[in-house]
Amino acid sequence: MTTPAGSGTGFGSVSWWGLSPAVDLQAESPPVDPDSQADTEHGTPELNVLLLGSVDGRHLLRTLARAALWPRRRFRFYVLENNMEAVARHMLIFCLALEDPEKMGLQERSETFLEVWGNSLLRPPVAAFVRAQAGRLARLVPEPDRLAEQLPWLSLGALKEGREDQVREAAVPAAASPSFCLHAGLAAQFRERDALEAVFRFWAGGEKGPEAFPMSRLWDSRLRHYLGSRYDARRGVSDWDLHMKLHDRGARVIHTSEFRRWRDTGVAFELRDASAYHVPNRTLASGRLLSHRGERVAARGYWGDIVTGPFVAFGIEADDETLLRTSNGQPIKTAGEITQHNVTELFREMAAWGRPRAAQGDPAQVQGDADGSPEPAAPVPESFAVHFLSLGSALTLHHKSCYKGRFQLLYMACGMVHLLSPELGACVAPGGRLIVELAQFLVDLRQEQLQGFSTRVGELAQAAGFAPQPGARRSQTFARFYKAGDSAPSHKDPAVGSGTPPPEVLAPPLEASNPPPEDLTQPLEGGTLPSEPLKRPSESQASLLEALVPPTGSQTPKPESLTVPPETNSPIPNF
Repeated sequence: MTTPAGSGTGFGSVSWWGLSPAVDLQAESPPVDPDSQADTEHGTPELNVLLLGSVDGRHLLRTLARAALWPRRRFRFYVLENNMEAVARHMLIFCLALEDPEKMGLQERSETFLEVWGNSLLRPPVAAFVRAQAGRLARLVPEPDRLAEQLPWLSLGALKEGREDQVREAAVPAAASPSFCLHAGLAAQFRERDALEAVFRFWAGGEKGPEAFPMSRLWDSRLRHYLGSRYDARRGVSDWDLHMKLHDRGARVIHTSEFRRWRDTGVAFELRDASAYHVPNRTLASGRLLSHRGERVAARGYWGDIVTGPFVAFGIEADDETLLRTSNGQPIKTAGEITQHNVTELFREMAAWGRPRAAQGDPAQVQGDADGSPEPAAPVPESFAVHFLSLGSALTLHHKSCYKGRFQLLYMACGMVHLLSPELGACVAPGGRLIVELAQFLVDLRQEQLQGFSTRVGELAQAAGFAPQPGARRSQTFARFYKAGDSAPSHKDPAVGSGTPPPEVLAPPLEASNPPPEDLTQPLEGGTLPSEPLKRPSESQASLLEALVPPTGSQTPKPESLTVPPETNSPIPNF
């Protein structure tokens, strides 16, 4: 068996890192209008951003790190993902970025971030940090008051409740049918806050032993299933994808050795000796429903990217141009080295977040206002908030008056483009901006499919009431639009092409006859299975190509993957 080229199966059904460089969202947003955007309570302009599928928080972190370069502004980030594991990773990454510098030094924070974010295997000290933070977050999620006190920047108010709602859900009519009772019980059991808490408890070591998540075996199984008969020639396939695709598309700094290592083992950033990485990174685990021997099984596995890698987000661009220099036609720095530099500088800027300039030991930088009080070097923590929205709520946000016309900027990842609709466009203020991540660095797509994807993005944006942004620089990575008054523009963006995408772009081939290998997953025991149709990984993933097919009628797209609370009372047996 050989996976068809262009099927998109290597991208997986769950995204753990972005396929585009981190951007400063302030630079993408409309200019500040003091008359309309000022916060009446604090007298500071607000920036409200809605992000769909940003997955790793890179855009938020870069925006906060560069806030001191812009006029003072209050940030409100509204994040919508398609699985609770991505929400949990957001929270963990922000806790790490905002860690007290006196407790964790800059280098240690940077290295910990790189390993947790992009490695399949961790060093024992990093794994211990994840367990400790996950245990803390698992205790905070069910207690909103303590959560607000310790993490004032975080808001989970839009997530569906669990325990408090179970009483109301359980109060079904006495004559209710068994199926009604089962549906009500499942709805209560899989509430999002309970699922989020369960994810953290799994990370914290709720299931002991490496067999709870045998990452190395799961990674190899994904590779075997993806490559099929090409598995024995996987190094040649890796080199072809790197040199003939990623390099040609602008990622020339990715070195052959680091890309091969990641393709073989899932370890992208080897900051220590290779033997130090042996603890499975549980933050890359997610739950799915699969069919196993004719039965419905809730399973845990690795369903993420195995073809592109985490090098694009921080590793192919740099503010310091010297990092991108070449010698004899070859880059002098690898993507891993550039990533480490960029993340270290980002955390260095984040370390000053909320501290007055006087506290940084440079009296010359202290600027007093009218009464002589020091002005902060960057907005204080209360000046930004991250609101996590309920899964699958993209097409219902416009029903709430608080979201209609609220956002000055809408960001959409390439895997969420199918959610771009007039209803979602109604949540963007007139004159607001839309930035869409394109599929430039998805190696499974051919050039004509990339062009078809860009064309479809332009069509969906136009249907949602957006027009190409005048003066926007041409980019193969992002498509930029703006909200045009009360009517949708009729012209198309030449940067995203024109015409109708080829049929194979909208409906890629699927290998329905090939079931997943038995060792791809880990069953979850002790829980009631959700009453949803069972799907194979290649059928249930919302690949970039499938995402281009707009929903018909009133059909609402489902999340890309189903979050199954990964708690059990005993170690998970293998299939």
